[in-house]
Amino acid sequence: MQLRIALVTCSTTRSLKEDSAGAALDQAILAAGWQTTSHVVVKDEREQIACAIRAAAETAQIVITCGGSGLSLSDVTPEATAEVCCREVPGIAEAIRAYSMQKTHRAMLSRARAMQMADGTLVINFPGSEKAARECWEAVSDQLEHAVRMTNGEGHPTIA
Repeated sequence: MQLRIALVTCSTTRSLKEDSAGAALDQAILAAGWQTTSHVVVKDEREQIACAIRAAAETAQIVITCGGSGLSLSDVTPEATAEVCCREVPGIAEAIRAYSMQKTHRAMLSRARAMQMADGTLVINFPGSEKAARECWEAVSDQLEHAVRMTNGEGHPTIA
């Protein structure tokens, strides 16, 4: 299956050139044999993030955000995600936190969400650091094809 994934980095301090987390995810997407349909950096502002997610969803089955999911008062990515989505997918965020807790107990401070838009596009919030983004990818990437298949109504594969 050829997945189409878009990246939205939420940062007031980074440009696309300085976005090492997004670059690492782009490499991981390509290594999995999938396609990155877009990669943008927007300010940590709720409306800008929501607009970027909506735009990214026009070409992608999955939108991964990087950054803005911590405890800083300027971290508003989970709220922007909820603004454009209608269905929680809590198991993904729970799996990311559980996996990340094995690396650092600071993972418990994440407010990241995973949700679906009305059209079925899956939106997953990742942290903004390169190391943490790579770990989150490790936690969930093996389930992304199945998630898209289920969204498309393809059901579970049969076991012979």
